[in-house]
Amino acid sequence: MKKNIGVSPAVFPMPVLLIAAYDENGTVNVMSAAWGMTNANSKISLFIDEHHKTTKNIKAVKAFTVAIADTEHMAQADYFGMVSGNKVPDKFEKSGCHAVKSEFVNAPVIEEFPITLECELAEAIDTENMHAIVGRIVNVCVNEELLGDDGKVDASRIHALMFDQFHFDYYEAGPRVGKAFSEGKALL
Repeated sequence: MKKNIGVSPAVFPMPVLLIAAYDENGTVNVMSAAWGMTNANSKISLFIDEHHKTTKNIKAVKAFTVAIADTEHMAQADYFGMVSGNKVPDKFEKSGCHAVKSEFVNAPVIEEFPITLECELAEAIDTENMHAIVGRIVNVCVNEELLGDDGKVDASRIHALMFDQFHFDYYEAGPRVGKAFSEGKALL
C-alpha cells in the first residue's frame, strides 16, 4: 500500500554534477548541483538559480564545464555545494582541486573528476517557474581507465555519486542490472 507524503522533490537518483566556469578575471568557480540532465544528444540543461556565482560567470564568459562526481572525491563535491562563491572568493583554491583550461571552450576542467562535458552557453532561460542554463556540448573528456575495450565509457568504473533528495545522502551507482531496449522485449 502506498502512503501520501506530500510535496517532495521525489526523483531518485539525481546526479551529482560539478559545474565550473571562469569569472571575467579568469578565476575558477565550481558549484555542485543535482538538477541537471542532457537533452538531445548534444545539449545539457542545468536548473540552477540565477544568483549563483557560477551562473553569473557562465552568462559573462559564455562557457562552462560539467563534471560527474565520483565517490573518491565526495568531500570536494560536497564542499562545492556547501560554500558559495559569492561569499568565499577563493572557494576553489581552498578545495585542493586542480584545474586546467579546456582545449575546446573558455572554461576550467577540474582534473580530479573522471568525466567532464565541455560546453558553450546555448541559452539562459528565465521564466516565472524556471531558471535554466542550456549548454551545447562541444567535447567530453574522460579518464582513460574508465574506457572499456570498445572505447566507450564503462559506467561500472565511474563510481558515480547519486544524490538522495529524501535524506540528503549520497549513494554510489552500482553494477549493471540489464540492457536498455532489450529487457522489455519479453512484453512485446
